[in-house]
Amino acid sequence: MKKLMLLATGLILSLGVFAQQQQQVDTRKKIEVIGSAEMEITPDEINFTISLREYLKGKNKVEIGTLEKQLQDAVAAAGIPKENFTIENVYGSNYDWDVRKKKDPLEFMARKQYRLKLNRLDKINAILGAVDAEGIESARVSSFSSSKMEQYRKEVKIKAMQAAKDKAEYMLAAVNNKLDNLLEVQEINTDNYADFRPLAANYMAKGGGASEDSNIDFKTIKVRAEVRTVWEIKWKY
Repeated sequence: MKKLMLLATGLILSLGVFAQQQQQVDTRKKIEVIGSAEMEITPDEINFTISLREYLKGKNKVEIGTLEKQLQDAVAAAGIPKENFTIENVYGSNYDWDVRKKKDPLEFMARKQYRLKLNRLDKINAILGAVDAEGIESARVSSFSSSKMEQYRKEVKIKAMQAAKDKAEYMLAAVNNKLDNLLEVQEINTDNYADFRPLAANYMAKGGGASEDSNIDFKTIKVRAEVRTVWEIKWKY
């Protein structure tokens, strides 16, 4: 008898929980839309890496100190602050390192990497043109961004939300419905702005040989934002 009472009580509790779950079902009408926006901006924080290397000119070695002095003078002439010109790495190589025990100083070739922090690339051709082209191992853009990137990201996210709302409103208007409350927002990561002109990088990597300022510049960065939104649809009475 006790077992039957316990079973009956359990059944009543189960039915009560089931009824409660049924009552908690969300019956609101909803619409889900994706909103997106983007803007194009010109980078004003550009890190440019220049690698210099010693080399043999006839029987004489052109030393790294000579090349470094040429680069320093060119950077100063371009009006770039000293704090924006730094050494990034120092290394070297020695031919026949494992073959000979005695090392000929002419065989050891030192290399140095320098980093320039710029807001434009218009002075790069003049800088590289002032350095012995044979001593330039490579020259490339290592990174770039904008000093106002956070502000631009905020602006584009606001526009993405506005686009989502506009989309939901005109879609519902097409079926004679109206928008009500915002229920959910999910930001979709869309950061991707490694987009510069390969032509500029390839030309400058050769040393250029030019002494004039260049008008070659970066392609604009695209700052993009996407949001997934869920809106409640206003009931029609």
